[in-house]
Amino acid sequence: MNTEKVTARRLAAEEVSELGPQDEIFVTAETNGLPLDCYAPAFLTEPGKNFEGGSFAARTVFGDEVHVLPDDTAGRGIWIADKTGEEIEVLQGAGVLLNLALFVPGGNQESLAALYSAARDAFGAGIVQRWSEEVVEVPDVKIDLFEEPARARKNVTSQNRDRRALDIYPTRVRFMEPSEGWKFIVEPHKEIVDETPTI
Repeated sequence: MNTEKVTARRLAAEEVSELGPQDEIFVTAETNGLPLDCYAPAFLTEPGKNFEGGSFAARTVFGDEVHVLPDDTAGRGIWIADKTGEEIEVLQGAGVLLNLALFVPGGNQESLAALYSAARDAFGAGIVQRWSEEVVEVPDVKIDLFEEPARARKNVTSQNRDRRALDIYPTRVRFMEPSEGWKFIVEPHKEIVDETPTI
């Protein structure tokens, strides 16, 4: 387990309530529910001023959500870097996991093998672990993607919706999420005709 010593001090609930999601903190480290005997860099999921007596929620840089009661003496608490504090062990990153959706025009297994080979040549043999690989044929059909309020009344005009993406392959929609409170509307792609009169 790769850790480094960081000088930090433990915060009380009042101090945490003054922090925002942009402030780096340290919370107890865990991965896949496995508690570790060290801390992890993290950020609050919402401003601390929204604290209403429950636990503070923080997300570590490794993607784990942790709920902490800072004033609980039995707990690990929330820490912030401070040169006048004490040393704590902070878990270090081993690398970056990229969850990519790649569209390879005219792609097949041969082109995928070449892609993986080039990645290994550039970053070493440990870069690619193909636990689950999905190869999907993409139909040569383009769509236009719009958003409209999820609770919109029927027969609403097109002015109540926003253009999200034009002229894209439908496979891409699987990797997109609508804005909060909105839903996607998918339509066959229509070319935009510029009817501006010319001189």
